[in-house]
Amino acid sequence: MPNLRLVVEYDGTDFEGWQRQPRGARTVQGALEAAIAAVTGCSAGVHGAGRTDAGVHAQGQVANVQLATRLAAPELRRALNAVLPRDVAVVRADVVGDAFHARRDALSKLYVYRLWTGVARSPLRDRTSLWVRAPHDLVAMREAAAALQGTHDFASFQGAGSAARSTVRTLARAELRGVWGGEVELAFEGPGFLRHMVRNLVGTLLDVGRGRLRPDRIADVLAARDRAAAGPTAPARGLVLVRVRYGDFPAESEGLQPATG
Repeated sequence: MPNLRLVVEYDGTDFEGWQRQPRGARTVQGALEAAIAAVTGCSAGVHGAGRTDAGVHAQGQVANVQLATRLAAPELRRALNAVLPRDVAVVRADVVGDAFHARRDALSKLYVYRLWTGVARSPLRDRTSLWVRAPHDLVAMREAAAALQGTHDFASFQGAGSAARSTVRTLARAELRGVWGGEVELAFEGPGFLRHMVRNLVGTLLDVGRGRLRPDRIADVLAARDRAAAGPTAPARGLVLVRVRYGDFPAESEGLQPATG
């Protein structure tokens, strides 16, 4: 059976996350597998690069599925999109080698957390951005983000319920782009993340922006290895998995706004 690599985009607002759940909750993986069964008549398991949480979105989630079908990859993409719900779509489909696995072969993932900092709420951004009204110190937030880059023990940023054997992770990128009064984006890239890690990083950086935590205290937060030392968990709706990088796969658009401040 050919091994197909799918790039999937979805609005996670009305999904209980990526991973199929035994109690029948609405998930992205479940929606894809149901669409594949409807189009091909085959029951096939879809493997995703990352298990995004309930309410988290994706612009470039990657999945693979081994599937017996006579449809060429572009035809399969069109057929799946014809039956998938409106909040999920396959934006690219390719036949890859049998050994490819979306999760195990991923080199890095890029997550972006989007803030809307306008004076009025934005209905068009409500499902995909967090509205932050009070002015924040973006310079301090940039300084704090830079201190998070590199290899550290991120135990202070790990959500409850994690089964990770190690809390050491590497952030190749942790940066803030944008200016106050418009769209501000926090980008985090690395080979792997702990449960709720990105949202906990965002909540901590927002505390820095509010003046509740000095940027030079980030090292202390990391050293504490205590969830209570870091900031709150930011809401899921602002987070999007923008890209998964593979050695043989050209990078998709990062979805980042031009640097304007």
